[in-house]
Amino acid sequence: MTKISPATRTWFITGTSSGFGRLLTETLLARGDRVAATVRKPEALAGLKADYGDRLWIASLDVTDTEAMRRTIDKAFHDLGRIDVIVSNAGYGLFGAAEELDDDQIRHLIDTNLIGSIQLIRAVLPHLRKQGGGRILQISSEGGQMAYPGFSLYHATKWGIEGFVESVRQEVAPFDITFTIVEPGPTRTNFAAGLVSAKPTGAYVNTPVGDLRGAFAEGSFEVKGDAQKMVEAMVASVEQNLAPPRLTFGAAAYASISSALQGRLAELEAQRDTALSMDFDS
Repeated sequence: MTKISPATRTWFITGTSSGFGRLLTETLLARGDRVAATVRKPEALAGLKADYGDRLWIASLDVTDTEAMRRTIDKAFHDLGRIDVIVSNAGYGLFGAAEELDDDQIRHLIDTNLIGSIQLIRAVLPHLRKQGGGRILQISSEGGQMAYPGFSLYHATKWGIEGFVESVRQEVAPFDITFTIVEPGPTRTNFAAGLVSAKPTGAYVNTPVGDLRGAFAEGSFEVKGDAQKMVEAMVASVEQNLAPPRLTFGAAAYASISSALQGRLAELEAQRDTALSMDFDS
């Protein structure tokens, strides 16, 4: 099992200009850790750099540029030596009925949330193997196990990255590399501000997509998640010798994931006899 020392750690975090990435960076620096932070615009971290100096390593990175990401990761490990924890955080939301989304919106979301996360993990694995282990936190969502109407492509990326991690965690366990999938529910970050929306069509006005669109517009979609508490729980999880496979954050996330899992299990059991009858007869 991976043993994370309680001494000062070095973290590599993507998407640090705002949201969970920014809060994590601030929290870790304040507690004395080192952070390699990637961001689209390095000036967004100028204040932190002035405060923390060499304990904050900054690189400009667009996670959709795989070759640039590999170069950045190589440089981070070269400059900093051992990196204990990788946080795959960069991503955003896309809202709209599936047929309302345009091709460019679909491609960019998949390139960022899914392919970007996959390529980040692939790029860090050789370094983690060489140093004898490490931990990877993949920021997902409650939307990695359940689904809202209007978020079909966002859910596709989150369900996709969770499946990827479930497989890779088994591949790299012999190398002392462990994963935790982080699944926040609705949280008070700037996720809504960065949400990309498709151009609405009249066909979906009186549908669940239209209802949710109206709730966003009216501000009636309830968001209770405390981002700082979640960040502190992520940091605390690294203190555990056994990495928790998943961290579910928020009452809404717990309820929605529980309901989705119970529903799928009930569906599976309802067709159990059919499933078992599909093998060759003995």
